[in-house]
Formats: sequence, C-alpha cells, structure tokens
Amino acid sequence: MAEYESILDLGCGNGELARSLSRRGQHGTYVGLDFSVPLLHEADREAFSFPVKFLEVDLTEFPVIGGELSLGDKWSLVTAFAVLHHIPRRELRLNIVKKVHDLLKKDGLFIHSNWQFLNSPRLKTRVQPWQSIGLNPQDVDTTDYLLDWRQGHSGLRYIHHFDEQELAELAKAGMFEIVESFHSDGENRKLGFYQIWKKV
Repeated sequence: MAEYESILDLGCGNGELARSLSRRGQHGTYVGLDFSVPLLHEADREAFSFPVKFLEVDLTEFPVIGGELSLGDKWSLVTAFAVLHHIPRRELRLNIVKKVHDLLKKDGLFIHSNWQFLNSPRLKTRVQPWQSIGLNPQDVDTTDYLLDWRQGHSGLRYIHHFDEQELAELAKAGMFEIVESFHSDGENRKLGFYQIWKKV
C-alpha cells in the first residue's frame, strides 16, 4: 500500500494494520472501524506517525452510516481483512460492498480477505450443529457454518465460507473488477483467500 493513501479499515480490531502502516512510513489519513470496544481501546493506546482515528461501528449498520466517513476526495483504499465472512446474508454483504464502492474515489481499491477454514482438517472438526443455538440448517445458507471458537475462552462464531465464484458475483454486483487473487496464511498457506478489487 503506497504512502499518502487515504485508508478506511473495516474491522480494524486492535489496530494491527495501522501499526504496520506506521512502521512503513504512512502519512495519509487512516480511519479504523470496529464494534469491539476493548480492541479499539487497545488500538487507541498506540502512538502513530500519521493521522489515525478509530471509531466504534457495527458493520452490519455500515451501509447506512453517513457523513463522518466522507472525505472531500473520497477514499483511496478500503480494507476488510477477515471481516466479510462474519457478515450473515448475501443482501447485507452486498450492501456493504456497495457502500464501499460509494466511498471510494475513481479507480480506488478494495482489499479484503476471507477465511478458508475448510482447507484445514483440524479446523473442520470445530464445526458445530446449528441446532446448538436453536436454528435449523434450513434457516441458513448451505455455506454458513457455526464454529467452536477457542481463542482465550470458549464460544461460537458464525462463518460464511466463500468460493471464488461467489466472490466474483459479489464483485460484479457491487460494480468492482477483480484485479488480483491469492491464498495465504496458516501452516498450509491456504487459510486466507485475498482479493484486490478496483472500483469501475
């Protein structure tokens, strides 16, 4: 990511991307959005070498958020690392993608990654039945999963498993062109699927 870009980071968590940008000499505007107040407090304790702001935002409401995210020249780059796969329902995911399109400047980029946990035999064993939270499989999409989450505490997480065809359809519906795709992350380098989309 080039210096002096204006960057909107969806699902910024504890500010890891902002820290990485700071180490690389970023000078442009950065705004990070996340719903987790503890993670945002952790991010806000950092000192950065460029203009940084963190906002508490529920991304399921992101499509209707207004002026505080507007820039005079719009955003050069929007990121969403490990975010879209936590958003239920195609309609809501598409609304988010359309909002990203509206916020980006001409030829702006949307870079995102989505978890590919089915590429891991170990992680596949964590899939839980929807009945455990009172839902039937018919209530969700066939590529929606409920996972046992064991990071520091026990819990359950909703994951939508994207394939390339679905992402291609989402990009087209949101008026984006896919310019690059690749797998990375995890021991087998296949746990994350990354794409770079350009606004058209």
